[in-house]
Amino acid sequence: MDISASQLKKLSGGGRTIETAERGDELLGALQLLPGVWKNTPNLPGRGWNMIALPFQTRPDSPLDYRLLLNQYNETLVFDLVAKGVPNRGLDRLGVQADQTLVALDYEQVVDQIAVEDFPPSDPATRGPTSAPGNTIHHEPGLWLNMLDQKTDGFDIARLSTVPHGDVALALGKSEPARDGAPEIPDVSGLPLKAPPDLDHPYLAPYKHFHDNPFKGVFDPVHPTELLKEANQGVDIVRTTTLPVDTQALTGGIANIPFIVKQANASSMKSTFWIQELAEKDAQGHPKLRLQYLQVAMLDFDPRTSGLPGRIVWPHVSINTMEKVEEPSPERVETLTE
Repeated sequence: MDISASQLKKLSGGGRTIETAERGDELLGALQLLPGVWKNTPNLPGRGWNMIALPFQTRPDSPLDYRLLLNQYNETLVFDLVAKGVPNRGLDRLGVQADQTLVALDYEQVVDQIAVEDFPPSDPATRGPTSAPGNTIHHEPGLWLNMLDQKTDGFDIARLSTVPHGDVALALGKSEPARDGAPEIPDVSGLPLKAPPDLDHPYLAPYKHFHDNPFKGVFDPVHPTELLKEANQGVDIVRTTTLPVDTQALTGGIANIPFIVKQANASSMKSTFWIQELAEKDAQGHPKLRLQYLQVAMLDFDPRTSGLPGRIVWPHVSINTMEKVEEPSPERVETLTE
């Protein structure tokens, strides 16, 4: 979504500001419905699901050297601060000043576990004390960027993520105009790449186990997006804004600490956020909002069973369906600017 030349001139000439983010702020472009607090509770509890394969020492006679870990979770995702008029300085080919102006939307994600199961089963010492139901298992601060001008190849949004395991990601994307109706959720395979493709192969026993015995009776890691589709059944979704980003686009990428690179290298990440405007209205008369996402990070570990060079690539998939429960509060901005 482009802004006028006069708006851009006013913004770039007014200096950088930090403000409380507001719903519908056109300077946020396709991000303008994100400000606020998104949660599973109270109306969409337990709609968060996660799957990840991890290096794991099994029995000496087992062909497996990994376990498949599944989580069910509730999430709180907060977008409350916006930095406006962020300048990137530059020159064009003729040496004329050609700066870029960004708007940066701050976010913080907290994930609380409801249930956990792995196969082959590990002991509590391996899973660690945080694996118990009710504990927080993920915290991620980050930024979404709206690039107002000087765009490269049409890429106008970016997501910067910082993960406490020792990973930082820059994912770039092209926002899609809001479209009538529900989102089109893609089919995604949770099976590893560069591994035996047959689900009945002994090496894929953990996936076969949960395919035959879905986690909590519903989550099949072989087809991890099915629950996103089911969550939209019977919901009157009037319009959807799509935000796709990819670390393999342009200058994007992931940087990891040395241990991560050596053991289970996070090599790429794609995520798509679908902001849904419902026919149902909130107390202010605005459409109620839901947010769904699909995130697939690729982890590289284990030599290929075929003997070919390279590692097996394991999809680490997270999905969720949440609703906006409140608008941003100005208290945090006041604290930062005192």
